Amino acid sequence: MDLIARKVTSTPHLGTMGGSNGGLLMGNMLTLYPELFGAIVCQVPLLDMQRYHTLLAGASWMGEYGNPDDPQEWKFIQTFSPYHNVKADVKYPRTLFTTSTRDDRVHPGHARKMVAKMKAQGHDVLYYENMEGGHAGSADNPQRAFMTALAWTFFARELR
Repeated sequence: MDLIARKVTSTPHLGTMGGSNGGLLMGNMLTLYPELFGAIVCQVPLLDMQRYHTLLAGASWMGEYGNPDDPQEWKFIQTFSPYHNVKADVKYPRTLFTTSTRDDRVHPGHARKMVAKMKAQGHDVLYYENMEGGHAGSADNPQRAFMTALAWTFFARELR
């Protein structure tokens, strides 16, 4: 990574954060490049690419991601399905997953399943689910401020 190669930072001090489709990106940074990051915040994420099209608005994204029910397409899709790529024998950076119970686009089950699987494998992950709000993860400005503070406090503690 250029920031590390140029000595701007180092792995223990490098964090990344993203939500929704960016949550899918964070899931892939976590599972494909765990050695690059000291911490990751994965917000309202899309993580189970085998079942994404059966949940909420997921079917509308098949033109973008492909059809996981088609064996040929699934062969490719599984290469970027974080839920299917997380492994017990890999050391992952500490990760905070956040979601919203009332998200009407990305089902909170994506984050719930990923956290459950990672905890069952012995990984140290954190989880926060806001009961209100929608796809933005919060219902109003005070909740948004709380969610933002949660993410940045996590980074402040993890990336010392």
